[in-house]
Amino acid sequence: MQPQPYEEVTGAAEIAARLRHVYWIGGGSGAGKSTTARRLADRHGWRFFATDDVMHEHAGRTTSEEAPFLHRFIGMSMDERWVNRSPEVMLETFHWFRGEGFGLIVEDLLRLPQEPCVVVEGFRLLPHLVKPLLAAPEHAVWLLPTPEFREAAILSRSAAEEGFVSRTSDPARAGRNLAERDRMFTQRLRDETERLQLRTVQVDITMTEDDLAEQVTTAFRL
Repeated sequence: MQPQPYEEVTGAAEIAARLRHVYWIGGGSGAGKSTTARRLADRHGWRFFATDDVMHEHAGRTTSEEAPFLHRFIGMSMDERWVNRSPEVMLETFHWFRGEGFGLIVEDLLRLPQEPCVVVEGFRLLPHLVKPLLAAPEHAVWLLPTPEFREAAILSRSAAEEGFVSRTSDPARAGRNLAERDRMFTQRLRDETERLQLRTVQVDITMTEDDLAEQVTTAFRL
């Protein structure tokens, strides 16, 4: 029997039942979500779904009415995106942080076979959007990097991101704005997961990739 398309599924409870084979890893920037998800997928023979990889496709599947912040962002210059606005405004208006396009992630997951299990990862997995879709609370965890870990991650990625910020008129300011925006986003995740009583793992500079994978495995009760 073919799975029901997303638009025919009614209610979070039905979606949660359909997605009971899905494990969710959200979290702040540079927290090790992708590495950890890939390790678990390899270890258990699961399917791996990276939400970053489908951002461009998802943007193309939206209209300005469905995702106004996304389409406003698309129309901005690099300076308008990263230099001219404060980190606070960047945080509040960033489309993925507002949950635009989250339904497209759910659509994609519902189209996948229910075997094997799926581990989905990405910062777009906002706690308040994921919680209603959980068949079991232990199927989701958010990785929250400490300030020291985030700083180390930013330094390690600086060469890769040099091209990104160099397309602005003030790369140094753009980099600072982006770092502060991501810091505030991580704090928002911390507050929201605590309020919703969802599982988290604190990621600090003493942790190895093996340590993090084991902590997430424990959180998932595997």
